[in-house]
Amino acid sequence: MRRTVSTYITFLLVGAFLASCAGKTVRRDPRSSYSQNKSRAKSFSGIRKKVALLDFFNESPYGGADLAVVASNELRRELSRTGEFIFDNAAKKTFGSSKEIYAGGGIKLVQVARRAKINGINFVIFGRIEEARVREKTDEVGIVRKTNSYTNSKIEIRIFDVNANKEIYTETVRGDADNKDYRLFNSTREDKLTFRRDLLRYGVKVAIRRSIPKIIKLSSRMDWMGRVARIIDNKIYINAGRTSGIQVGDILKVITEGQEIYDPETGALLGKSKGEVKGTIEVIDYFGPDGAICILHSGGTVQEGDFVQLY
Repeated sequence: MRRTVSTYITFLLVGAFLASCAGKTVRRDPRSSYSQNKSRAKSFSGIRKKVALLDFFNESPYGGADLAVVASNELRRELSRTGEFIFDNAAKKTFGSSKEIYAGGGIKLVQVARRAKINGINFVIFGRIEEARVREKTDEVGIVRKTNSYTNSKIEIRIFDVNANKEIYTETVRGDADNKDYRLFNSTREDKLTFRRDLLRYGVKVAIRRSIPKIIKLSSRMDWMGRVARIIDNKIYINAGRTSGIQVGDILKVITEGQEIYDPETGALLGKSKGEVKGTIEVIDYFGPDGAICILHSGGTVQEGDFVQLY
């Protein structure tokens, strides 16, 4: 009899231990990794694109605003790891949130594109969580019950090219993950809610991570653009420098602002033409946190407000 009672108590203690561990470890979906990019931050030596990342919003009935914050922060964190981007701290002031952009049909992006271009922003990333949910299947009997949990998420990510003044990318990425654990039958409601919240967060992170390689590939095909901020005597000051990846000795071409092209039938803005090349300038030094000093290398007159690109 004593052995039976002792065995029963031991069983409960083991069950309690397993229950206390539930929710702390979520099995990683191997498809969510992108190991080829883990060392990019150290090896990247090109020009860093300046990005406006707008706060995402959550359309699903689960997770609330917290899930949208997780998506936005994860995207910023994973893009930062690559070393290829600089984030514009005034993005919210210039563009607002993703929800505002969706509500206006994207018109605001077109309206403020020139101001964003002047500020050195190359592209805008915005989006929404379309779906996020958790499903569970639990054994019906026993004090300690095996529970299988599944999370599914769908996130729409969109990219607006400031230089071309048009949206160039839209994709919905999925995040799926599962978890198996053992719980006491009388687990508290708060414990269950915490577990579901963590699993939802993880599913959203999986989706975001899957989008990173495509964003990097798309960015590599886009032109970097800077601007002449000031001219003093024979020195030309531009709004990009050491932080942006500009190097002393670089030759930049100076171009005029392109013209907006409209569809003659619908009147819709199709984008912008490329500006005309006025000449070239050479980087000779840096100034401030992220600026460079140049001198005229070839060509005609350079004016404040002209745009610059790598030659």
